[in-house]
Amino acid sequence: MKDLFGKAILDFQTNNSPEDLITETNISEADDMSVDYLFRNYQDMPKLEKKALQLAKGKILDVGCGAGSHSLYLQEKGFEVTAIDISANAVKACQLRGLSKAKVQNVLEVENEKFDTILLLMNGTGIFGTLAETSNYLLKLKSLLNPNGQILIDSSDIIYMFDDDEDGGKWIPGDGYYGELTFTVSYKGETEEPFPWLYLDYNTLQNAAHANGLECELVTEGKHFDYLAKLTL
Repeated sequence: MKDLFGKAILDFQTNNSPEDLITETNISEADDMSVDYLFRNYQDMPKLEKKALQLAKGKILDVGCGAGSHSLYLQEKGFEVTAIDISANAVKACQLRGLSKAKVQNVLEVENEKFDTILLLMNGTGIFGTLAETSNYLLKLKSLLNPNGQILIDSSDIIYMFDDDEDGGKWIPGDGYYGELTFTVSYKGETEEPFPWLYLDYNTLQNAAHANGLECELVTEGKHFDYLAKLTL
């Protein structure tokens, strides 16, 4: 990995001439993303994220923390927060921003710790990569929960991105689940190797949760096919 996403975050944090990230998927055109969006404060966060932060309790694990905005808000509220990301550059930026527990780690490698709240925000299901891998991640997350703990995770049903057919249904490719996308990120003229990124509709997430011994509750829905879910033991 070139860690371009993290590079953009660190460039922004250190005023090193940050530029927009360019993201593209196998079903959508290239799109510019301003890095400063990742540094937003609570007031500028979408409704789903605000709700997740309001529900957060106890000892917290922020998975895929990015620039650390969610963790920083919770740390300032007095919570004990551990922020993890596979991007070394992003974690460095988090540390520079004042996060006391930020480390480079894949959630599948977290051991011997339990949490009251596990956050996976900004399409938290994305890190699962594929529908087939979802159970592995859910079982791991489940193993990290305290008895009354909760997993707060958001995603979107991206069915709206597919064309309508003559019967009022949708033209969906027949190979695999329609929420399995391939993402490509470019930054400052460099391009990352394409990687899998998963969007899960709520029913599919609920079924996967139940199959792995987790309760699943729809907390709230956003304006654009997005939702926040709470998973508990």
